[in-house]
Amino acid sequence: MLHDAKASSVQETQILYGHCAEVSATDGKWLRVRGGDGYEGWMHEGFCEPADMGGSAEWAWDSDIELSTGCSMRDQRGTTIDLPLGAILQGGHCTAGRALDLRRRREIFPADASAIVASATGLFQGTYYQWGGITPWGADCSGMVQTTFALHGIKLLRDAWQQATQGLHVEGGLDAIQPADLLFFSDRDDGHITHVALTVARNRAVHLALGRGGHCIESLDHPDDYVKSLLERFRFARRILGQPAS
Repeated sequence: MLHDAKASSVQETQILYGHCAEVSATDGKWLRVRGGDGYEGWMHEGFCEPADMGGSAEWAWDSDIELSTGCSMRDQRGTTIDLPLGAILQGGHCTAGRALDLRRRREIFPADASAIVASATGLFQGTYYQWGGITPWGADCSGMVQTTFALHGIKLLRDAWQQATQGLHVEGGLDAIQPADLLFFSDRDDGHITHVALTVARNRAVHLALGRGGHCIESLDHPDDYVKSLLERFRFARRILGQPAS
């Protein structure tokens, strides 16, 4: 989805293949849509087709339809499409790679800390930083966090500052963090949250960082110059697991 109704506008987030959105406004062939996480932006009608179901803006990560963990799909026209993690195989079937129905997703990707850490460190390994991206094909910091938790059945909001309102504040800051906690940072004078990382262990965190070019696991107790600068911008940690996500 784009900030403005034009092809040259900045990408703010993505709605993946098979996910639905609600149209709230139009501008010629451009549609202002709201996704299942409540995020709004503009999409060209060329990427969309009318949904034949009610509740068009439902959270597609909970769909019973198979979800790609990285696969190729053949659609009803016989066209083969490569799909990233998170795409829904609406109207097609998997021909290569892996796609899982909801029951298998819950078995393979449970909502526990070790599994969430494994997804963030493994599925996104090698991902380049892309503003507005949410998949291993390219993601930003909060996009990786949102997708990782969504895969494990936990709904988070889209932006880092929004995610910073969810879960429970971790008293004690970095000295009290546990795996799968979220760490929040700000490079603004007003303290507005601009970056999020996910705790891997008491002394490590993983994130999608522009300063690293993408996916990186950082040492918090033996920091290099980049991490020292990052830790100067640390504001607080929040615990999502076992807490209400909204």
